[in-house]
Amino acid sequence: MRSLRTPEQRFADLPDYPYQPHYATVADGLRMAYVDVGPPGGEPVLLLHGERTWSFLYRTVIPILADAGLRVIAPDLVGFGRSDKPADVTDHSYARHVEWLRAFAFDALDLHAVTVVGHDWGGLIGLRVATENSDRIARIVATNTGLPTGDQQMPYLWLHFRDAVRTAPELDVARLVRSGCHSTLAGDVLAAYDAPFPDETYKAAPRAMPDLVPTSPEDPASAANRAAWQRLSTWDKPFLVAFSDGDPITSGMGPVLHRVVPGAESVTIAGGGHFLQEDTGEELAFAIAGFTGS
Repeated sequence: MRSLRTPEQRFADLPDYPYQPHYATVADGLRMAYVDVGPPGGEPVLLLHGERTWSFLYRTVIPILADAGLRVIAPDLVGFGRSDKPADVTDHSYARHVEWLRAFAFDALDLHAVTVVGHDWGGLIGLRVATENSDRIARIVATNTGLPTGDQQMPYLWLHFRDAVRTAPELDVARLVRSGCHSTLAGDVLAAYDAPFPDETYKAAPRAMPDLVPTSPEDPASAANRAAWQRLSTWDKPFLVAFSDGDPITSGMGPVLHRVVPGAESVTIAGGGHFLQEDTGEELAFAIAGFTGS
């Protein structure tokens, strides 16, 4: 597998993101970058970003959780941020991303009693990792995410986004992030979202991810996602549905998760678009901290 590594100088002078990266090696010899902040003995909280973004997305969430006494671990998924980037779209599969994250959390870092916070693709991957390794999990927070099986039609806006990614001769990552926010992003913030991708050759992961979402019952990931839903239907650990009130893509999934997961709690975070970490990061952080009892 041929992979690329973004030059470190691309990450100079990131706004409100003073964190030094740590690195762990996972399957296929790939290096994953992550932030590790807060007391080493604190309860671990795993903050999982989604498609187009990286751990920079959580920059307003991280300090609040760390100040609450939690050990905050925010990885860059393979293909994003400072992590290695498999260079071919075909190198990416749903199953591989699940395995890369599992190896990171449980083989490399040996985490136990983890609170998994999954947003967007961080939820698609994180919910799989959590339900398949429930003995390592303390609780789950799902935020603007889902677990598609291909048995239901995806929203029109999402299908439009998938087609736009397929056909764009040049993928404008910062513009795609900006379009999912209600707030106006400053120029240096937009530059930070572009930083991991010096040119089109680095963008195999954001190119691949929309087509990895199951859209038919026969999709390669559908059976495993159905199994995850089955596990969620008998889930016996705390589960929080923390969705914004302004995401047209995932809004319908929040009530489904609340209904399926026994005892699930729900909180609606007002004023947030799809990337509620940008719009309402502090509110999300306090919801997570309160849910952990910190």
